[in-house]
Amino acid sequence: MKKLEFASHPANLGLVRNCVRQFLQEQGFPARQIDLMVLGVDEACTNIIRHAYHLAEDKLITLSLQTYSGGVRFRLRDFGDQAEVVQGRPLDHVRPGGLGLHLIRHAFDQVDYQRKSRGTTLVLTKFKSNNGDS
Repeated sequence: MKKLEFASHPANLGLVRNCVRQFLQEQGFPARQIDLMVLGVDEACTNIIRHAYHLAEDKLITLSLQTYSGGVRFRLRDFGDQAEVVQGRPLDHVRPGGLGLHLIRHAFDQVDYQRKSRGTTLVLTKFKSNNGDS
């Protein structure tokens, strides 16, 4: 298992994307799936910065990257405010914003939110058996 701890500054997201990409390449995922998962993790980090930390740039985010026999799992932990409603807007509403959750759910096979006494852990799972399908 690999673990990253970083401040909620948007400038750190490039490092996070590179780390996730390298990790997934080492696991042998197809390029298209890697691109989607990198975008999904980036979007999840952006949501934490925006919604849990209200754009504060000095709050802690941890990312665990795990392999297991069936695939990979990412755990994103924040210590900020919990989102009241965790759902994207309808896809047919044409306006900016709100599509991040659709992207995250498209990139991963399983998306789970675990509320903590402080903050939330977002668990993103991708099964390896889905070769190139999603």
